Amino acid sequence: MSDQNPFDAWMKAGQDWAKGVSPEFAEVMAASMKGVEEMFPTMSKDMMEKFMGKGANPDALDAKTKLLLTLQGLTIQGALAEPQIKLTVRHANEAGATQQEVTETIAMAGMFGGAPAMTKAMELAQEVFDKNAAKKDDAT
Repeated sequence: MSDQNPFDAWMKAGQDWAKGVSPEFAEVMAASMKGVEEMFPTMSKDMMEKFMGKGANPDALDAKTKLLLTLQGLTIQGALAEPQIKLTVRHANEAGATQQEVTETIAMAGMFGGAPAMTKAMELAQEVFDKNAAKKDDAT
């Protein structure tokens, strides 16, 4: 029997997988998860709708709504998953969610997850909004 903790073995397997996918990704994973969301491209609105929304089931919720629900859940959990929150906000924006809709979603989640979680999620969302604004300014 191995003395290795099962969690440690699982983490090592994940790190080995990351090295196989991309050495740069593995380096980021090893150093910190901060900024890892930048390595993932933003899916197009049409692609998200096709795979996450009504494209898979015409009676389903649309992709934007599903992303806002995901954001709410991530916030209620304590806003600990920073890269996932940033990715979700970025994709929700691409799927058509306005800044107002994102902030209202986070504010509602604050009723269940608490003010610290809401504040942290708002800070993360603001980082995404600021980055999007900077990209728009650079494009003009």
